[in-house]
Amino acid sequence: MRLLPTALSLFACAGLVTASMPHEDAPSPVSAVDTADAGQPMHWRISWTQDPARQATISWSTTSETEANRVRLVGEDGVERTVAATASGQYTRSKSDAEEVPDGWYHHARVDGLEPGTRYDFVLESGGTESRPLWFRTAPLGDEPFALLYGGDSRSGLEDRQRMNRLVATELEAHPEVLAFVHGGDYVYSGTRWAQWRDWLAHHELCTTTDGRVLPVVPTRGNHDGGPLYDEVWDTPGEAGRNWYGIQLPLGLELLTLNTNVSHAGDQLKWLRAELKQRRPRARWLLCQYHRPAFPAVKAAGAAREAWVPWFEQHDVDLVFESDGHAVKRTAPIRDESIDETGVVYLGEGGLGVAQRTPHTRRWYLQEPGMSGRGHHLTLLEVSAETLRARTFGYPVDEDTGRIADGAKVVDFDDFTRPQREQYPVVEDGAASDE
Repeated sequence: MRLLPTALSLFACAGLVTASMPHEDAPSPVSAVDTADAGQPMHWRISWTQDPARQATISWSTTSETEANRVRLVGEDGVERTVAATASGQYTRSKSDAEEVPDGWYHHARVDGLEPGTRYDFVLESGGTESRPLWFRTAPLGDEPFALLYGGDSRSGLEDRQRMNRLVATELEAHPEVLAFVHGGDYVYSGTRWAQWRDWLAHHELCTTTDGRVLPVVPTRGNHDGGPLYDEVWDTPGEAGRNWYGIQLPLGLELLTLNTNVSHAGDQLKWLRAELKQRRPRARWLLCQYHRPAFPAVKAAGAAREAWVPWFEQHDVDLVFESDGHAVKRTAPIRDESIDETGVVYLGEGGLGVAQRTPHTRRWYLQEPGMSGRGHHLTLLEVSAETLRARTFGYPVDEDTGRIADGAKVVDFDDFTRPQREQYPVVEDGAASDE
């Protein structure tokens, strides 16, 4: 089942990127799904919410209820194993879903016992029907440099969303060291509409490389992702009703995912405080992600500004990913509501398909060395022992519509490097207020 390597199209990455993706949108994968066999595995995706070096959740959909839902995978040792789906069920439909939209069933295979830093080829199977050959890589251990992709807000602008997904695949082919796609939420406009999730899942297949590599997703729940379908799509990351969790990646990078759609205090704040206190002493890099910004470029500040930011500062969080605003932004380093080179940097703010808004460029935290602008964008986070380099790039937009401009080529919007802190202060529990 080993896939033969195919030639990869390289993607220029330094400075202005001259390669451009096709402006014409390929037909939506949904059209092919409508005529597929009812048991055909589709909508493949992988999520990392526990131990990326040894565990992954491999998920897919079918358009009918099927038996014998399983994934067959083989590692670099050539040993094949079969893992049955540990959760299957029908996606929840709302009354607003049109009758002609086919039903769908989800299948999640929670695979553990994987070897770190290993390629796994796999095939999905439902009712005797197989998917195309696919593969992914587990997170390695050790101190080799790696990279992550980050982006958010793909809920509308379906043509632009597909174009951005193709850019994900192109970037992954050019940068095989990318381990995962950290997604900031708002996948769809209405989280209770199966028809919208069905389109998103089909479009997500465009992130797959030409040789079948699937990039694991570290998901975040956005404010448009309400209802049961988010958990049905992502296998309930961080427990139902919570959706907050933490993972550990190579080079001592710790990533905490929070949920801005529920109380920022209470259980979530207690969890955040405990995780920051536990992870900071062992972390070379400490990152957080959530949807609604504490330091927005477009909207008013979310509740994270008062509830979480004091704890980020007390524990010297290195970088925070935010979405929701539909603009490009990177704040200056912030501490105690002031620009401070020892502070926390907040980066975002959503551009995977949604029309881009005009940021409030005069806000104090967006002044130099911060920045803001408009553009459909991804961030490539390159991680080494000494630095975090966040390169944000994508497509310029039409000034009036906020959509990708005709004939647009990929450009760099921002390039930011954060050196490792020389030392971490001892944090006394209770140094920040819960109120």
